[in-house]
Amino acid sequence: MLSLADAAAGVDGVGPLSEQVRLHLGIGPAAGGPAAAGRPGDLLLRRGAVLAGYAHLGAPDPAGHRSGELVIHPAWRRRGCGLALATAAVAAAGPLPVRIWAHGDLPAAARLAAAAGFTRARALLRMRRSLREEVPEPRLPAGVTLRAFVPGRDEDEWLALNAAAFAGHPEQGTWTRGDLDQREAQPWFDPDGFLLAVRGGRMTGFHWTKVHPPGADGLAEPTGEVYVIGVHPGEQGTGLGRALTLAGLRYLRGRGLGSVMLYVDGDNTAAIRLYASLGFTQASTDVMYAHPARPAQ
Repeated sequence: MLSLADAAAGVDGVGPLSEQVRLHLGIGPAAGGPAAAGRPGDLLLRRGAVLAGYAHLGAPDPAGHRSGELVIHPAWRRRGCGLALATAAVAAAGPLPVRIWAHGDLPAAARLAAAAGFTRARALLRMRRSLREEVPEPRLPAGVTLRAFVPGRDEDEWLALNAAAFAGHPEQGTWTRGDLDQREAQPWFDPDGFLLAVRGGRMTGFHWTKVHPPGADGLAEPTGEVYVIGVHPGEQGTGLGRALTLAGLRYLRGRGLGSVMLYVDGDNTAAIRLYASLGFTQASTDVMYAHPARPAQ
């Protein structure tokens, strides 16, 4: 599946699978592919012995949706494979509504979505900023200090803070200890770049940074990422979010990186204004297409 995704990325200029799905594909039995291994949520489209397409559907979220992603090998496009796989994904979800992410907002994805009965439901903006320019010194709220994440000690408190900061968010707010452990096991994980804001000994916010190697998702050089920023609801309006953003940018710049990127929901106007004020500009868009729930049979 990863080789299929890489072939698609080479043609489209954007990777078709999110980090979460790539992590899913990187664990468990690999012989025969995920469907042969019996893992739920994986749909493989074969044309003879050739793997022509792959789709993944996650488990139902608290709102009762199943979200996923879909990719067709470039050699098998415009042959009805995309429509067949999208239709199979809707069928696999049963009566639940389905949401499929399309990375890059490509016209072909929009045409496929319309043909399969999906409508545009959500946009995720990818923004970028140069780190070759100075990054201002952060001004932390009174009584707040910064420290690095300590593996083996901070997981449970961070998960509670993350859930509070992203309550109601369809992806980030539902992270489990398993989700966190998976990422701590990745080669890119850097606890020194996982910055925690602390007030009176308690975590009040965080900025988790990440570094992508050259070639990842079409990147020409090592690139930093504002991976996740979260602030406890009680700290909102104190300037902590801006200070955490700057602290992470300064950390990434200190590692010699020339640029940084981030993802933000297209309807999160406050966050977009903040990032724009710090020099970020929009680079691309990912789109979520939604298919309504099917009537029970």
